[in-house]
Amino acid sequence: MRYPLSPEMAQFIGKTLSFSVDSLEIADQRRSYSRMCEAFTPARPPQLEVKDFSLAGVAVRSYRPRRLSLEHPAPCVVYLHGGGWVVGDLDSHDFLTAALAVDLNAVVIAIDYRLAPEHPFPAGFDDCLEVWHALQIQALRLDIDPRRIAVAGDSAGGNLAAALCLALREAGERQPVGQALVYPGLGGADDLPSRRECFDAPLLSTADLDLYRQLYLPEDEHSPYAMPLNAKDFRGLAPAFIAVAQFDPLRDDGVCYERALREAGVSTEFDPGPGLVHGSLRGKGLVPEVDALYRRLVTALLGFLRITL
Repeated sequence: MRYPLSPEMAQFIGKTLSFSVDSLEIADQRRSYSRMCEAFTPARPPQLEVKDFSLAGVAVRSYRPRRLSLEHPAPCVVYLHGGGWVVGDLDSHDFLTAALAVDLNAVVIAIDYRLAPEHPFPAGFDDCLEVWHALQIQALRLDIDPRRIAVAGDSAGGNLAAALCLALREAGERQPVGQALVYPGLGGADDLPSRRECFDAPLLSTADLDLYRQLYLPEDEHSPYAMPLNAKDFRGLAPAFIAVAQFDPLRDDGVCYERALREAGVSTEFDPGPGLVHGSLRGKGLVPEVDALYRRLVTALLGFLRITL
């Protein structure tokens, strides 16, 4: 492996890859991914109330800290999981959504959006947008403050979070108080330097990236809701925390998006992710550089949730 990784990161990658299967069947890939996720998922903190239900016909999971004040509606983070739009579900990112709820002392709503290839774009995006609208309408019933909702996501979930902000802006609707994107795939050009420099990076290669995109996107699809970097205008979008991984073919998607937002006057914070690979958030608690990323993510989200628009 030609990437200078810490021993802890190399061990995390080795354990992750031990769950890989040779089969290209989607069902086999999903089972393998679920087994891997389960191996990295600790017991939930006891101070959480967790409920599965539906919003706008889409399955969601709510994490509510028991120590939240009952006097005021709670701040909230809508979380969109990664997995190349093809794998992942409410359980795959429970390690992260449960921790965020506790560390932010906020409600976290995770969305189980439809997956490709059975449901290609715009199905998953539509699910996220429908849940967002339902959450705005039902916020007070759910004891959530509709003016203090941020959106966050990793990888494909970062794509969906950015697309959600674009769609709300185009509809003239209120933005989330912030968008937190972790190693997002944003439709960057195939000739970006990171595609070549990290073509064989661990856990996500350029070939993997191309495959996921083919499964999710209809041929010749260029909508900014599928590829946010295709947007013509980046003004008026939610303040952004954008974290990339140093050894990731998607690294420059985040670099380009942060620059586009900043040049359009959007407040941004950029995290270059030194020593990180794609998908390494799952190494939380095992890899020091991942723990550092997680702390920066929590700090950014806390900053967003203090803001009332």
